[in-house]
Amino acid sequence: MKKYIHYALIYAVAGLVSGVFYREFTKFNGFTGVTSLGKVHTHLLVLGMFLFLIVALFAQNHPLEEDKYFRIFLKIYHLGLVLSAVTMVARGITQVLAMTISKGLDASIAGLSGIGHILVSIGLICLLVGLKRVAKN
Repeated sequence: MKKYIHYALIYAVAGLVSGVFYREFTKFNGFTGVTSLGKVHTHLLVLGMFLFLIVALFAQNHPLEEDKYFRIFLKIYHLGLVLSAVTMVARGITQVLAMTISKGLDASIAGLSGIGHILVSIGLICLLVGLKRVAKN
């Protein structure tokens, strides 16, 4: 249970830092439009902090780590969430600075972000399957 609260704390700090970065970076650059930087804060708080607080509650009464799907969830989900957040920051910085980037770089950022979101989705499915299997026992 402690481990999941630790993960929640890490994602909470990252989410709060990303929110401050978004606010200050856009203000410093005089940017008033919509950017993906504003969504990083929410992604990290909801998909990171809140999810792992909920997992910690389940871990209190169930041996989650004994389940294969739950262990897969931990690896895939962290990778996917971090990849999604990093690519959203990269995309947001290019939007705020109005940078002209090549089609290849633009496609790379979009593709990596998509892969991150797919990994998060697969991780969520593994979490639910793992919880169902643990609850059944």
